[in-house]
Amino acid sequence: MSTSEHDHHDHDHHDHHGDGAHGDGHHHHDPAHFRDRFWLSLVLTLPVVYWSGHIQDLFGYEAMEFAGSGWIPAALGTVVFVYGGRIFLEGAVSELKARLPGMMTLISLAITVAFVFSAVVELGLLDAQALWWELATLVTIMLLGHWIEMRSIDRASGALQELARLLPDKATRIDGDAEESVPVDALEPGDLVLVRPGESVPVDGVVRRGGSAVNESMLTGESKPVRKEEGDEVIAGTLNGEGSLRIEVTGTGDDTRLSGIMRLVSEAQDSKSRAQHLADRAARLLTGVALAAGVLTLVVWQLVGAPIDFSIIRTVTVLVIACPHALGLAVPLVVAISTTLGAQNGLLVRDRRGLEEARDLDVVIFDKTGTLTLGEFRVVSLATGEGWSEEDALRVAAAIEAESEHPIARGIVMSARDRELEIPEVAGFQAITGKGVEGRVDGTEYRIGGPALLEAEGAEPDGALADAIAEAADAGKAAISLVEGGAVVAVFTVADAIRDESRTAVRDLKAAGIEVAMLTGDSRAVAESVAAELGIETVFAEVLPDGKADRVRELQEGGRKVAMVGDGVNDAPALATADIGIAIGAGTDVAVEAGHIVLVRSDPRDIVRIVILSRATYRKMVQNLWWAAGYNIGAIPLAAGVLATWGILLTPAVGAVLMSASTVIVAVNAQFLKRTRLNPEPEGR
Repeated sequence: MSTSEHDHHDHDHHDHHGDGAHGDGHHHHDPAHFRDRFWLSLVLTLPVVYWSGHIQDLFGYEAMEFAGSGWIPAALGTVVFVYGGRIFLEGAVSELKARLPGMMTLISLAITVAFVFSAVVELGLLDAQALWWELATLVTIMLLGHWIEMRSIDRASGALQELARLLPDKATRIDGDAEESVPVDALEPGDLVLVRPGESVPVDGVVRRGGSAVNESMLTGESKPVRKEEGDEVIAGTLNGEGSLRIEVTGTGDDTRLSGIMRLVSEAQDSKSRAQHLADRAARLLTGVALAAGVLTLVVWQLVGAPIDFSIIRTVTVLVIACPHALGLAVPLVVAISTTLGAQNGLLVRDRRGLEEARDLDVVIFDKTGTLTLGEFRVVSLATGEGWSEEDALRVAAAIEAESEHPIARGIVMSARDRELEIPEVAGFQAITGKGVEGRVDGTEYRIGGPALLEAEGAEPDGALADAIAEAADAGKAAISLVEGGAVVAVFTVADAIRDESRTAVRDLKAAGIEVAMLTGDSRAVAESVAAELGIETVFAEVLPDGKADRVRELQEGGRKVAMVGDGVNDAPALATADIGIAIGAGTDVAVEAGHIVLVRSDPRDIVRIVILSRATYRKMVQNLWWAAGYNIGAIPLAAGVLATWGILLTPAVGAVLMSASTVIVAVNAQFLKRTRLNPEPEGR
């Protein structure tokens, strides 16, 4: 661990041994603490092992002798017990105070029994062999296991520190013509800051001057830089590209989107899921089993006439090997990694239960506007008369509509921009009250409007143009005509455009065996036409805001698991009612607060990614729980000495090695979760 990391962790170690509520009181320690104690204990343990009579007999050597050398194992063994074992003893006190005995209680019991037994032997009160070397190696190996575990958990939560590092410390504030470098904390909403090419954006804000492509991948997972022009919002922590931007501050410090994301990730890593409760229960159960097995081992070996030191060594080994250590790590580590993996891909888990239940989803309900669609008008189809190309018609229409503020007019202009068309100048623009607008482009007079304009002009389109108007009316879309000299030359069908990603999202969800439904306040005709285009069978149209939650309940009948995806204030009750509420992050804060999971991007394909992450997370948890519990089931009888007749006996130190090995395996297995690909495979993985 680097020095900087050490500094970062260097806080008071002695007052946070956890509340024991995890059945695992050490989760709140930091790795540096265990690391330091491990290295010192290791240095002290080596001489204990070297001067141990048992080890000398085993390896057939004689240790150096000098005055007092016989006391080395006892003296250093006691130091290791007091110094290295203190963490476990304090953890056990916390667990017992909370009446939730767990891992720390077991480890403390094992090392205390070994210490008291060895002290009694050393004082000549019992004729047996002391367990100093077993005690010292046990404490040292336990410290190593804990250090590895804490590092794993720390690294998994490290994504939060990574996010924090995205924010620069200084910003360039502009005051009139003067520029000054100020700490980011000193900025206030309304201040103007300059972000040069290649710099990180220090605050949330709105671009007031300049244009640039900004890399938002660290927040959204989207690799393509996003173009920012005047009036566009930028997010703190994103990376500016080639251009320079002047940004008006809207949020700093804790009010930025980035801080909100960090808060969500941190809450999610702390929020307990059902699997976590299961692991806690299993750890407590295993503690009970271990204590019972320990007592039984002692009693049985004494009844069959074994020497007391043999019986106690068996008991200590059982207590050591039964530590449900791997079990305590099995779930929290997977939780930390999956939450982080989600955050890196723009999926923010606010409540862990949401992610946990996503693997069993039966139905996903999408709110239409702003979720499946852009929430903005676009030209969705275009018919032209003879001698007109689509580009020419759109260019002329956009030139005239550019002067108008009407949402449909803006939709026509945006459609021309999406196609990167050159929009010509317009002359003599004016509105024709209640009917449309007119203007001259390249010297020719044009008029644009809906049915009222055609009626006033007495224009009767035929063929493809007439069909386009009829189809738009049937689907509840707006048909806007371009008229030249009393004749219709083009018809634009304008509607709330479907997102390109929506088609893929619906297809992938169906491939994963999940039904897709759509919910909207729009008219039945509009809803049906969007649903038909996306292949959605279940449609709830003309639903008032307060009726949305009822529709969710309707689908939940019969025990089906339902996810609701929405972005608006009126979606909040439905998001809260659903088994899993998924809020589109570009939506309102209210929706974000109501959701279990928040999508940073407004990309419906992310729903499929949630399901993939949920299934992968669950698989890892189950693997880890089986490994951790299964290992104990097999190892306890072995430790108790059921194979003693065949000369197979485990010493407490070997028990500690095996126990630590199972912890390491669980930790490594959890790390493999990072390799999960969240994009669905074509073969419907």
